Amino acid sequence: MKILVASTNEGKIKEIEQILRNIEIITLSDIKNTVQVIEDGNTFEENAKKKAKEIYNTTLLPCIADDSGICIRRYNGWPGVKTARFLGEEKAGNSHSRERNEYILDKMKDLEKEERKVEYITVIAYYDGKQFKIGKGILSGFIAKEARGENGFGFDEIFELEDGRTLAELSHKEKNKISSRKKALEEIKRQIIG
Repeated sequence: MKILVASTNEGKIKEIEQILRNIEIITLSDIKNTVQVIEDGNTFEENAKKKAKEIYNTTLLPCIADDSGICIRRYNGWPGVKTARFLGEEKAGNSHSRERNEYILDKMKDLEKEERKVEYITVIAYYDGKQFKIGKGILSGFIAKEARGENGFGFDEIFELEDGRTLAELSHKEKNKISSRKKALEEIKRQIIG
């Protein structure tokens, strides 16, 4: 079975390949697809479904796409679906992760641990031209007081687990056992290959 992953984020692709080991993963780079899907949905699911369907329509390959982000309880789930874009569209790329993280750390600098609760939510949509299958994963934690760790991407360096380590301080193997992406992918895997 072949599945196209609708992402150019190398960290994300590596995670997906490690979690879906028995499925042949094709990337947008492999097929030289440069379609840019505008993520303008109001939910993670809307964005994931839109990406999966639009990429499928241009490639005719079964496709998985995800949308994910952090939802900080203190701020009613902010930045949520705008996680990658809350500093503006021009700063939505992975190269601006540190800037977004520093903004959040500064915004929360005076808050105690219990006020720093956050959920990392990932929704993955699989689309094969006929139907969608949806997987959702949630990982609970806290926004750290400072960025720590070298092993992650995105918000991993500020997402602190119950044990005090950030996701970026875990090995890839450790992270792949608990991540919201892992949980969402496991749901998808059960639905498409049983």
